[in-house]
Amino acid sequence: MAPASLPSARRRTATVALVSLWLCLVLDDISSASGDATTAATSNNMTTEVQQVFAQHEVIPDVIDAAPKEFAKITYPSGVTASGGNELRPTQVKDQPRVEWTAKPDAYYTLFMVDPDAPNRQEPKFREIGHWLVGNIPGTQVEDGDHMYAFVGSGPPNGSGLHRYVFLVYEQPGGKIDFSKAPRVSNRSRNHRVNYRHREFVKQYGLGELVAGNFYQAQYDDYVPTLHAQLSSGTE
Repeated sequence: MAPASLPSARRRTATVALVSLWLCLVLDDISSASGDATTAATSNNMTTEVQQVFAQHEVIPDVIDAAPKEFAKITYPSGVTASGGNELRPTQVKDQPRVEWTAKPDAYYTLFMVDPDAPNRQEPKFREIGHWLVGNIPGTQVEDGDHMYAFVGSGPPNGSGLHRYVFLVYEQPGGKIDFSKAPRVSNRSRNHRVNYRHREFVKQYGLGELVAGNFYQAQYDDYVPTLHAQLSSGTE
């Protein structure tokens, strides 16, 4: 009888194997769907947090109309980071920072840094001050972009209170842009920096989605006179 039962045993083994395979596929699908849902939830939570922070500090509507998709990572050589309106000292942010965001590998981006609170937040008649402007950034390689406004740090006047310093990263939907007619400003000059209108630049050059941003706040410290002297030493 044992030999006659062998085919039946093989069929049972094959059936068990097929059921096991089916269960694995089902579990993989469930796991994948769960992972996708978790990723989507995390992304939505991040977007909500960015919106709340930008609105809380009134960067919306003072500087932008809607929040970016994510926080840009802003890291200074001094070791400090810009983080949703935290207070930093001009001495800590005097050198050009590293700016990182989630970038498409073949896309180009434009980076702004502006101060909307000049000469102070209560009466911002010089809004905005253009602190930094870089276009045609490949991915997140800011150093390889077209530096139109050289970086300058924070220089809030004595007694003017806290100023917001806002970083904004826009995607260039059509690829590289001809910025040859845009002003070029050195880090020794105030020319073109006062009453800057970053929104107008966005429209003029057809910039696309605001993909990332961040900001900090700063008030006067003893580095500010050094920066002001630097900005008065050049003409371009």
